Amino acid sequence: MNPLERLKLDAFPQPEPIMLQHPVLLCHGFGALGNFVSKGLLHSSCMLLRSHGVLAFAPNILPYGRINTRAEAWCEIIDVIKAKTGASKLHVIAHSMGGLDIRYAISRLARHTDILSLTTISTPHQGTSLAKLTLNTPDPIRENVLSIMNWFGNNVYPNIPSDVLGALRQLSPEYVRQEFNPATPNHPEVVYQSVTAACGKGTDIPINKLLIAFNNYIYEREGLNDGYVPTEGARWGTLIAETTLSHAEQIRLNISSKKIPQWRDLWVEIAQSLRKTEPG
Repeated sequence: MNPLERLKLDAFPQPEPIMLQHPVLLCHGFGALGNFVSKGLLHSSCMLLRSHGVLAFAPNILPYGRINTRAEAWCEIIDVIKAKTGASKLHVIAHSMGGLDIRYAISRLARHTDILSLTTISTPHQGTSLAKLTLNTPDPIRENVLSIMNWFGNNVYPNIPSDVLGALRQLSPEYVRQEFNPATPNHPEVVYQSVTAACGKGTDIPINKLLIAFNNYIYEREGLNDGYVPTEGARWGTLIAETTLSHAEQIRLNISSKKIPQWRDLWVEIAQSLRKTEPG
């Protein structure tokens, strides 16, 4: 072994420091299950980044709501973090629907002045046919499912009433492609980059049994996916990484111990990429 490598192993067992000039806001997507097994959907990722010296924050907002409602909630969080840290701008790493929220905030709420970069992880930038699966179920079944999810969301985050139906409609391919994207262009002052994911059908990577039906459903309509979001539809801006972790595994939910290193490496790689987006 190279003496320098030996020294690194022996003298520096701590996580490698990732020195960033700006704080990092982690934005979660649609759903609230993680709040019952952790302090939030992105809490584990936040703690990982903090162990590498990144000043990261992973607050919780409305789990089931329309993009504009969630975007406004994130803007309030941005103001709090700026006041707390004295930072002029933030990096944002957004998982799933969170990426659409922040694109809305940048483009339509003029938050380009607060956001230096946006990195999205498996965000449905072209929508997902999975949203239509619920929307197209028979009315009695759909209403029961929506009622349960709204009740669940209201108990997790009672500040703002949940709106599962409104959120699902805005995650459909038709809405995102025909309405959201044309009205929400990128801002030239913000760096956009993305991470895509593929596992299950069409790949050599098995997917959690709970996601097989969703994975197959999306594959038949939109090709490779991570169980929730089509792979190609998650591209936005510069593609910085491709992962084989499922949608839940990307945020350390329902993940086996043998995949933890892969999850860890993905988030560290994303944090390291932010160095290149900083001025100077």
